[in-house]
Amino acid sequence: MYIIDGIAYAGEKSPAIRVSGVRPLKDYKLWVRFNTGEAKIFDFKPLLGTHAFAPLKNVAVFNSVYIDYGVTVWNNGDIDIAPENLYNDGVIVTEAEIA
Repeated sequence: MYIIDGIAYAGEKSPAIRVSGVRPLKDYKLWVRFNTGEAKIFDFKPLLGTHAFAPLKNVAVFNSVYIDYGVTVWNNGDIDIAPENLYNDGVIVTEAEIA
């Protein structure tokens, strides 16, 4: 149990997931390193059809990815995706798999 602002929550508080490294890969995939030490591959193709991520269809824009305060962003922060989405929907990889 843990308490935040006087409210008791069951279970153990898990640390916030943050992105600590990101690298664009071919075919609209991202290699992402998290503050947990894990690395995952996230396939962005399914999201490119949505209005919010449509600008990322441009490979140059997609490849301009960077990290801002632990969040993966593009276009000076106009486009972002929650670290939790990348973590939960990414596939675990080892360094050797993408070297």
